[in-house]
Amino acid sequence: MTDTPEDERRAEAVRFVQSSLGDVFAQFRRLVKRNAESLQPGLHPATFKMFTVIARHAPVTASTLACWLDMDKGQVSRAVRDLEEAGLVTRRPDESDRRSFVIEPTESGNTRLAAVRTRQEQSLHARLAEWPVEDVHRLGELLHALTERDPFGED
Repeated sequence: MTDTPEDERRAEAVRFVQSSLGDVFAQFRRLVKRNAESLQPGLHPATFKMFTVIARHAPVTASTLACWLDMDKGQVSRAVRDLEEAGLVTRRPDESDRRSFVIEPTESGNTRLAAVRTRQEQSLHARLAEWPVEDVHRLGELLHALTERDPFGED
C-alpha cells in the first residue's frame, strides 16, 4: 500500500513537531541549569528538578522521589543531602515508617524557589505577550493532551 498525500503531509507534520520538541527540550535544559544556579550556585540541574518535585508534593519520601523521577535511591540520597546542606530541605523520620524519612522544603527553600519561578514566569509571559489569549490557552491544552499519555507508546 502506498502513502497518500495526506499520509505524507502528516508524516512531515509529525517530523516538524518532533524537531520542535527537541528545540523545546534543549531550551528547557538550559532554563533548568540557569534556575538551578540561581537557586543555589553549583546546584546540579537534576537536583533542582528534584527540589521542584519536593516543593510541589511535600512531604515525600526518598522512595517516592526515586519512583517519580526514575532515579536510584543512592542518587536521591545524595541529591537530598545536597539540598539539605544548601538549606533548601529538611528531613525527619516518617511517622508511619521509622526506617524512612520525610522530605520537605524549608521556608527559605520555598522563598528562593518562588523568586526563581517568578523570573521564569515573567520571561514566559513576555514571550507570549503578543499571542492572542485563545492561542496561549490552546497551546496549554495541546501540550497537556500530548503529555497525558507517553508519546513514545511506553505507558
